[in-house]
Amino acid sequence: MSEVSTFRLYLLRAMYVFMVVGLAIFKLGPAILHPENLSPQDSVVLSVLGAFALLAVVGIRYPLKMLPLLFFEFVWKSVWVVAFGLPLLLTAQLDPNASFGGTETLINCLLGIVLVPIVTPWGYVLKHYLRAPGARWGKQQMSALASESINADDDGVLRGVEQPADVLSNGRRVPSKG
Repeated sequence: MSEVSTFRLYLLRAMYVFMVVGLAIFKLGPAILHPENLSPQDSVVLSVLGAFALLAVVGIRYPLKMLPLLFFEFVWKSVWVVAFGLPLLLTAQLDPNASFGGTETLINCLLGIVLVPIVTPWGYVLKHYLRAPGARWGKQQMSALASESINADDDGVLRGVEQPADVLSNGRRVPSKG
């Protein structure tokens, strides 16, 4: 975690808190207090936003591990603004009174589109998401002992357990190091 500054981690945590508080006050609170006012479509949207808020709570504790949540927020808000928000605004059809898909949604989406890139640790994203090798697609043979490793950072080597022997090109077996 030392590759991301403490300041940047606090910025990420502040973003997750902002998401949780904003959703709780402006979307989830009114919906929980007055569920009879919800259409079936609005209830689906609120369920997704509720899940989003709960995952943002996890982001407060694990800001780097929950970066994909911020990526998702940036992408869906960008798509909505480009595909729906701006066309409605330009044709004067954006309803200022609609709770979903109106002026309030456009403002909230634009806010997310601006804030997410500001708080994102781009060096970390580049290293861990864009330059890092992806997970394998096919099966990879490995020893039974190494496949039991549960720590992704240990290269599949169990500590304190005798490792299988390596076979040299001359056919001799040599205990592996580990």
